[in-house]
Amino acid sequence: MKIWTGAFQIAAVYVGTVIGAGFATGKEIVEFFTRFGLHGFLSILIAGYLFVFLGSKIMTKAIDIQANSFEEFNKYLYGDKLSKIMNTFTIVMLLGICAVMMAGADALFHEQLGYPKSIGAILTGVLAILVMAIGAKGLFAVNSFVVPTLVLFSFILMLKSVPTTSGYFEIFTAVPATPKPFQSIIAALSYAALNLALAQAVLVPIAVEINNKATVRLGGMLGGLLLTFVLITSHMTLLTLQDFTAFDIPMAVVVRYAASGLYFIYVVVIYGEIFTSVIGNMYGLERQIRKYIPIHSIYIFGGILLVVYVIGLIDYGVLLSILYPLFGYVSLIFLLILALKPTKRI
Repeated sequence: MKIWTGAFQIAAVYVGTVIGAGFATGKEIVEFFTRFGLHGFLSILIAGYLFVFLGSKIMTKAIDIQANSFEEFNKYLYGDKLSKIMNTFTIVMLLGICAVMMAGADALFHEQLGYPKSIGAILTGVLAILVMAIGAKGLFAVNSFVVPTLVLFSFILMLKSVPTTSGYFEIFTAVPATPKPFQSIIAALSYAALNLALAQAVLVPIAVEINNKATVRLGGMLGGLLLTFVLITSHMTLLTLQDFTAFDIPMAVVVRYAASGLYFIYVVVIYGEIFTSVIGNMYGLERQIRKYIPIHSIYIFGGILLVVYVIGLIDYGVLLSILYPLFGYVSLIFLLILALKPTKRI
């Protein structure tokens, strides 16, 4: 029973770190999967397999080498010289994604709730400091609440939208007029690569802190399966829109028409996804920075938030369109090397 409890907490942190503003709005899923039609669904299965297999592998390998941060894990993967480049890239990537989430929080509070833009980032920063002051327990607690809510909401929304869409089977099995199966596979690989490269920042130190291979392996499998489930349900829901590529927040359009009574809950779910992504990435960054700057963690978190806030002043859509594809393609190196590393049996 203790193993299952720990595994669920790990799975929740895994899912909470991967999902974020682009995921919740549906824009990210459209770009990587839904626009490919049936090929997109098959690509989700590929990405899901990688989340299950490689998510578990990251954590078991971290225990094998007792890596306390992504820097130590990258050194294991790439060697002394290349790891320095990849560590710098990982730090930039984590800061960049945190900035995207902050910009997403600003956009959410401004566009959906009518508050000044700065309110979203300020509230997120204050709450993040409070949660991070508790440490890993705070990370577990927030994700253990937000992630089940997300999974349940995505399932309910699918049930409300799919049955009311006429000819849905034909829509689901359709492919674009110009099929792009190879491009859909590359999209799945880059999506998994990006999110696994980001998730290692929190999965590595948490795995070593728990230090139980059975627990982290089960947690990685559960997290990967949950991510696959949410991707599938979201993909199926987004297909109910006639022109899902025309919307900046396609999921909000579905909610407004298929389940208007759930709209406020949807806004809360989006914010929860943004927040879990922010605190997960901040946790990984703090573990890395503290090795070089021996000051109290709160000051490190404050410094991270300041840098992220400045970057986040750039428009959310601009950040998303520039950073995600760039990080995704570079992260393919991480995916390839991780997959090729031999697995050590217990």
